[in-house]
Amino acid sequence: MELLIGEPLALDLVNTRARDFDALDAPGDFQEWLARQAGRLTVPAAPLKASGLAAVRRLRGHVESAINAVREAVPPPEAAVAAINEAARAAPPYRVLEWRDGAFRTAAQRDGGDLARLLAQLAEAAADLLTDPAAGRIRGCEGPQCRMLFLPAHPRRRWCSPDLCGNRVRVARYYQRHKPA
Repeated sequence: MELLIGEPLALDLVNTRARDFDALDAPGDFQEWLARQAGRLTVPAAPLKASGLAAVRRLRGHVESAINAVREAVPPPEAAVAAINEAARAAPPYRVLEWRDGAFRTAAQRDGGDLARLLAQLAEAAADLLTDPAAGRIRGCEGPQCRMLFLPAHPRRRWCSPDLCGNRVRVARYYQRHKPA
């Protein structure tokens, strides 16, 4: 599975669908993606069932529509905004006060089931990205047939990964220069 990980969480969600692979097609593949996002998401205790994967797939489609609207500088589809807001409302975070290690601490918690909490976290990540002024710089990879999106840290970045698409492009250019006439 060659998925781009390490972009803002909402982009990582959109990038679960790669050129030849969709991490939402099988529960095991999505669990692997979730495990790789463990520091940014609360991973559900049990793998999602088909209906849960379908709900994440629907949310991913709405997030992708909203991101594409930002990239094209057009208003987002109303259905996308409504779906993202609905997912975020399903398990809103709240702070709880705890006494630990001899001091008061606060922690964020959410009510709702595993799926509702996961969708809410993904929707909030999308809202954070879409309201970030940097969202207008989101790019699509220039690699052939690559559909990955990224937020470039450097203005000259052209590929989702220099090791994946960047290498493919460089090899193709080398071949074109050296192929027999």
